[in-house]
Amino acid sequence: MNDKPGYILTDIDVKKVLKKAMAMEKPDVALEVRSSGIKGRGGAGFPTGTKWMLAGAATSDKKFVVVNVDEGEPGTFKDRELMTKYFKKMALGMIICSYAIDSDEGIIYLRGEYKWMVPQLEKELEELIKDNLLGENILGKGLNFDINIILGAGAYVCGEETSLIESIEGMRGEPRNKPPFPVNQGIMGKPTVVNNVETFCCVPHIIENGAEWFKTYGTKDSTGNKLFSFSGDVEKPGVYEFEMGTPLKYMLEKVGAKNPKAVQVGGASGRTVAPKEFDLPVSYEGLPPGGSMMVFGQDRNMIDVLENFIEFFEEESCGQCTFCREGNYQLLKGVRKMRTNQLGETELENLLDLAENMKIGSKCGLGQTSPNPFIDILSNFKVEVYTAPQK
Repeated sequence: MNDKPGYILTDIDVKKVLKKAMAMEKPDVALEVRSSGIKGRGGAGFPTGTKWMLAGAATSDKKFVVVNVDEGEPGTFKDRELMTKYFKKMALGMIICSYAIDSDEGIIYLRGEYKWMVPQLEKELEELIKDNLLGENILGKGLNFDINIILGAGAYVCGEETSLIESIEGMRGEPRNKPPFPVNQGIMGKPTVVNNVETFCCVPHIIENGAEWFKTYGTKDSTGNKLFSFSGDVEKPGVYEFEMGTPLKYMLEKVGAKNPKAVQVGGASGRTVAPKEFDLPVSYEGLPPGGSMMVFGQDRNMIDVLENFIEFFEEESCGQCTFCREGNYQLLKGVRKMRTNQLGETELENLLDLAENMKIGSKCGLGQTSPNPFIDILSNFKVEVYTAPQK
């Protein structure tokens, strides 16, 4: 860790950076992004530059660039901050991607609850067109690229990129089988890059300052800075920028978390962390850096927390795969039996086995990660949440 100034929550000279990007060879743009080591800031952590290079190498008469603004993870509001205060920088990231992969169409997939943003976003898109930074023959370099807004309908599963693509096509939001991957067959079967808002906001800084500069932030395997949404039992809730690899304990001190009992790291689908793990780094090789940090104080009942999370996943499962659809239902039944001391030790062991199998057998990230709070809370707070029935 060091005291270098942050960069994500700052403005940038859009025209200057775009000129620099378009002075580079197209493959070199994607290569620079890959060399920076940046991984997707939406939580999945796939190398961004690799995704761009694969889409760029794909042969097609049409390609798409999509920004995922679904932001349905409970406790996450960092992308809202970026969309309302740094939208042009995010759009610049999309334009740079369009140049790198030869795309002429961008899509903002905006969660339905963010509909109120649309008038402002449309106004800023018009300003970019007026400044010849978007639309036809951008900066006189022959690049044509437009960005359209498509509203989702509030489905959590549409945060997963193939479910998002299904929704864009007018279908029910459900994950697709992979392969093929979106970089080869995405929207309408055409190569498609889907990145998070924060990812696109980081790209202009990489182009402006270089991959080596970007790697001076973070760790070897988790380069750069990251935004985190802190909520719950803290004195100073809000969006914070930290280097990847920052210990959770340091973050908690900065946001004024006094003697917390637990922290939900990476959203409901992340990790429920007890104080014994507060010294761990938040990074791809440590605690999940998804962006949501929900802090629970000493007076919080962890079975309330657990039931709330499992209710959410049971409701949000798209129902397509059995492990997720039936598994979350059974976990919720088990949690409710815990409340009345009716869950036997054998039943508990069976549910823990089910949770592990859900992680292996579910089709997408929802079912693969929804058992996490069940496993973690039973592991860290079993004495508090579970009492075996009297014989």
